[in-house]
Amino acid sequence: MNNNEILLLKLGEVVLKGLNRKAFEDKLMNNVRRRLRRCGSFQVYIRQSTIYVEPNNAECDMEEAYAACRQVFGIAAVARAVPCEKTVEAIVDTAKTYLADAFAAARSFKVESKRADKTFRLNSIQLSQEVGGELAEAFPAVAVDVHDPDLTVYVEIREKYAYVHAPSVPGAGGLPVGMGGTAVSLLSGGLDSPVSSWMMARRGVQLEMVHFVSPPYTSQQALDKVLELARLLTAYCGRMIVHVIPFTEIQEEIRKNCPEEYFTLIMRRFMMRLAEAVAKKANAGALVTGESLGQVASQTMLALGTTEDVTSLPVLRPLIGMDKVEIIRLAREIGTYDTSILPYEDCCTVFTPRHPCTRPRVEDVRAAEAALDVDTLVAKALEGETWVRVKP
Repeated sequence: MNNNEILLLKLGEVVLKGLNRKAFEDKLMNNVRRRLRRCGSFQVYIRQSTIYVEPNNAECDMEEAYAACRQVFGIAAVARAVPCEKTVEAIVDTAKTYLADAFAAARSFKVESKRADKTFRLNSIQLSQEVGGELAEAFPAVAVDVHDPDLTVYVEIREKYAYVHAPSVPGAGGLPVGMGGTAVSLLSGGLDSPVSSWMMARRGVQLEMVHFVSPPYTSQQALDKVLELARLLTAYCGRMIVHVIPFTEIQEEIRKNCPEEYFTLIMRRFMMRLAEAVAKKANAGALVTGESLGQVASQTMLALGTTEDVTSLPVLRPLIGMDKVEIIRLAREIGTYDTSILPYEDCCTVFTPRHPCTRPRVEDVRAAEAALDVDTLVAKALEGETWVRVKP
């Protein structure tokens, strides 16, 4: 990267906010600053719907900063840019130097200008024409094409400086984490729950995770896999707590006392109760699951209603209308796929019924569950709860 280089972060949905827009912007800048701490010392400020990230010294790792900013929810696009004086000569010189490699690879180009500083002597069209003419002379092998160029040179005239940059790349989009409240996400070792957690974080939700372990039926490797999934999500969500709750006794009691076709449904009802207890301690306002309608027997409409029956909190299911192909594509994009497919079983696969009920009635499941001392089992599981703070 050029040693004068800075990053321009373009705001996404935040610009649509009304009277509370400043609160969203402040949260977003705090999130950016937090993510940049391990990349060096940066000045971060906002002007005209753009966050400027300027290194304070040569020790800053701009490559890592560039990658980190692309993962901050609330940022629509990220551009690498070089500031220069607000003169046509300086802009042309900067473009010739900074974008020399891009011009060498291009067959055609155009210049696109924005003039936020209205005192600048040229308007946007005039500036593009003057800079484009100079660059056409400097790179005679690269044709001017204003309709479909290989390379677009962006010029922005702002308060203090002009900025030259190549096209922006997409950011993570969404809303700043922390502006959508807090929720507890049920995190398993599968493909779905990390993706659903990511999707809710993208809507500005701060997450705490809850994971259920069933030793000796589940291994330490299975827990390590889940903690790695949580760590991968911190790139987007920031550091988080994973609540680990023992589930063996509950599953064994279900197997001994309940009809087999209801095993999974009753198990998931216990998970909801336990997650709600964690949510109340965390002052969270909702639960998040990775359920997708009809994907498995416990995710039919009637089955979802049966498991939701035991909680008073909203249950957010961001994957509800997605199919497996879409979920896998997202898992690959966010970097959780390779970990999710590691072959370590989690407690959801313990004691799976051979013929699960797909059209359960709530009253039948309640009656089957009545054979258990629900309150005591929940209390004992919560007594065994441990938690892990996961950092990026």
